[in-house]
Amino acid sequence: MMMGVVQWKYSLPLSSAINSIVIFALLLASQAAESAQPPPYSCGPGTRSLPFCRVELPIRKRVKDLVSRLTLDEKISQLVNSAPAIPRLGIPQYEWWSEALHGVANVGKGIALNGTIRAATSFPQVILTAASFDANLWYRIGQVIGTEARAVYNAGQATGMTFWAPNINIFRDPRWGRGQETPGEDPRLTGKYAVSYVRGIQGDSFDGGRLRGHLQASACCKHFTAYDLDKWKGINRFVFDAKVNPQDMADTFQPPFQRCIKDAKASGIIYITSDCDAVSIIHDEQGYAKSPEDAVADVLNAGKYHAPYSNLIFILIYL
Repeated sequence: MMMGVVQWKYSLPLSSAINSIVIFALLLASQAAESAQPPPYSCGPGTRSLPFCRVELPIRKRVKDLVSRLTLDEKISQLVNSAPAIPRLGIPQYEWWSEALHGVANVGKGIALNGTIRAATSFPQVILTAASFDANLWYRIGQVIGTEARAVYNAGQATGMTFWAPNINIFRDPRWGRGQETPGEDPRLTGKYAVSYVRGIQGDSFDGGRLRGHLQASACCKHFTAYDLDKWKGINRFVFDAKVNPQDMADTFQPPFQRCIKDAKASGIIYITSDCDAVSIIHDEQGYAKSPEDAVADVLNAGKYHAPYSNLIFILIYL
């Protein structure tokens, strides 16, 4: 059975197979770095003396400095998933959309498996992996994904290192249609899976605490929150009125995201109102905004209370 670039034998224990894949991924990352052109990084010769490039400064101070240097047009240009470069500040283009639910995939715009590296390891769907109840296994799978992601980037085949994973929505109803992406219906197990996967992909230790700013890859937990209903008898997640009582929200839907951010230190999170085409949906399908311009204004005004540029600058500085 072929799992991406590594062949698994049915007689080989799963733990041994994971160890082999980890070693192979590290070799792949090393070879990619040696054989490819260096990928784009921020803070080159012309800007490295500026405050936002000085790693000894607090991240908030660096963020404030960089945002203060952006023009209005430059700020607007960064509000899409395919963010263009800002040459005068030495900031390369960045693609926010990449996928890695159970392996580095080229279904997003940030990864291209069409050069020196033509495949990546594809692990079983998350619903199956979660059934092992093995947190160390989940962590090691995350390690492989993060290492291979870095190898693809080092080979010059990636324009971003932000991966829209893990999916930690609670899977209660099989009619949803996306249950295979998730660890299942149990909030405790789902939260534990989130911690293990995020620490693995971002380059942290199994117990956490090893990260000191530099990420191996960026994990982005999704979709916050109560998002687990899709097309069913004419109803879809864009217009479905999900009425969740406070107890169910606190006991079921929020705990996995709490653990993902507080314990795993995930560097990103997808709100259900920031998913694909969410701004247009506010006007086109939900009728919340009276015009497309009102939809944009509503989103920007809501976002200003959530440090809209912090995650952007975090990624650009630390890659």
